[in-house]
Amino acid sequence: MSMEYVHAAILLHKAGKPVNEENLTNVLTAVGVTADPVRVKALVASLAEVNIDEALKAATTFAPVAAAPAATPAPTAEAKPAGEEKKKKEEEEKKKEEAAIEGLGALFG
Repeated sequence: MSMEYVHAAILLHKAGKPVNEENLTNVLTAVGVTADPVRVKALVASLAEVNIDEALKAATTFAPVAAAPAATPAPTAEAKPAGEEKKKKEEEEKKKEEAAIEGLGALFG
């Protein structure tokens, strides 16, 4: 699903308008996007059971965590091998990515 479609749905929701096929198509057309009726129908159907406010809240609570720089560990008496430190950072990044995907997945039920 193109982000234009999702953004149009969020815009409609924030404006207090129903997220339906007609409104979504009108918003996309207004910004110069040729709306694909199949994609519009699929997005409207996938959002039918989604609480958009909750999905947005979940997505925004994650955003600051993802944008925050990694904390630098305080120097310790015992030094860790470089390989262990790199592996630990990779695992943390993987967990952040998985959390981001879960947050976005909530938009689509």
